[in-house]
Amino acid sequence: MIRFICTKDYDDMSRKAANIIGSLIVSKPNCVLGLATGSTPIGAYARLVEGYENGDLDFSAVKSVNLDEYRGLTHDNDQSYYYFMNHHLFSKVNIDKNNTYVPDGTIADAEEACKQYDEIVASMGGVDLQLLGMGHNGHIGFNEPNDVFVKGTNCVNLAQSTIDANARFFEKKEDVPTQAYTMGIQTIMNAKKILVVVNGEGKADIVEKAFFGDVTPQVPASILQFHPDVIVVGDEAAFSKIKNRL
Repeated sequence: MIRFICTKDYDDMSRKAANIIGSLIVSKPNCVLGLATGSTPIGAYARLVEGYENGDLDFSAVKSVNLDEYRGLTHDNDQSYYYFMNHHLFSKVNIDKNNTYVPDGTIADAEEACKQYDEIVASMGGVDLQLLGMGHNGHIGFNEPNDVFVKGTNCVNLAQSTIDANARFFEKKEDVPTQAYTMGIQTIMNAKKILVVVNGEGKADIVEKAFFGDVTPQVPASILQFHPDVIVVGDEAAFSKIKNRL
């Protein structure tokens, strides 16, 4: 079942998404959060930091697992997702860094890296809430359009559209990683609740295709139609092509 929450703008989307995450932290202080990177969740993370600073949120018992990491980037690389999470959330709240997990992009053996991360996620006993953004091609995590839905953590060759979208974060285009380790579709679907955040007119086409089109690995996010508890929080621009169906 998918529930849609239409918001006025990015700030409103961020606030409502953070409220959903914050409510879980309050009701289950030792919850396991599945976290996402990219520009879309930044506002929600900022709101969560505000909640901590105001004394409303306590992250001390929270555990987290991130969706993905670029293959080859070290934790101290300012474009790594470990660095991203530390910068936007982990260093600003009282979460125990030993309870935060991001795939290790420095493990050269892809099979070993993926196996290790699957074991970490399994050891959590299940993700309570998985936060997701969504790429213009429908990717979730770095699960790109494919002929099949890949189940577990995998090493993926990034689509050219994804590489192009990420190029703005790097000094030179040739510095943009072409591979990433990403949590698999089955692992994402095993989360008890899934929260998707989308904003901007550029996401309107894929929102319609993912949530009202055919379920196909060519649109990875379309698999979310089969999950029992999905909330999609998006602004009016992102929902512009589905507003008559809500």
